[in-house]
Amino acid sequence: MAAPPTNPRTPPRYALLAIAFAGLLVVGAGVLLALAMRETPRGAAGTALASAIGGPFHLIDQNGKPVSDADLKGKWQLVFFGYTHCPDTCPTALNEIALALDRLGMKRDEVEIVFITVDPERDTPDVLKSYVQSFDAPIIALTGSPDAVAQAAKAYRVFYAKHPRGDGDYDMDHSAVIYVMNPEGRFTAIFTPDSSADSIVQRLQKLLS
Repeated sequence: MAAPPTNPRTPPRYALLAIAFAGLLVVGAGVLLALAMRETPRGAAGTALASAIGGPFHLIDQNGKPVSDADLKGKWQLVFFGYTHCPDTCPTALNEIALALDRLGMKRDEVEIVFITVDPERDTPDVLKSYVQSFDAPIIALTGSPDAVAQAAKAYRVFYAKHPRGDGDYDMDHSAVIYVMNPEGRFTAIFTPDSSADSIVQRLQKLLS
């Protein structure tokens, strides 16, 4: 039997799946953005949400040193997933975070910035080391094998995907949320990539008080 003719206006199955997945991402992002300027709610719902973000990972930093989620406990962490070839969102967010931490004064040492690449193919430890040196703040930059990075991204509910360009190179599409993790490694709040240094420092001052 001949196959039925294809309607050129009907999106292929993979496109429909992509659209559906994108819709789920929008819903998930909406839940996270609702928490952008406040702490995780109390009660069972808050406990479930806090437990859903973060988890075990094993990566290496810009100096080639192994780093796990357990190694980061003990201080407040601002965790951001991105990549060094990012044209605007990543450097802007990291710069605002660095400015905010500089304004924390005596409490500055209670907070660390953690930058986890979603592009391990290009972001080697040496590349990360050179990249984070351009920001006026100490940053723990992490990379690893594709599987190790995928595990970390999954723990933080981060979406990322390679986006080929016409010139043969590629960009990375990725979630862009700054996660605030408390010293016990528990998800507490978020900032958006366009959060200003002033709004970040005001939130951190309240959390650290």
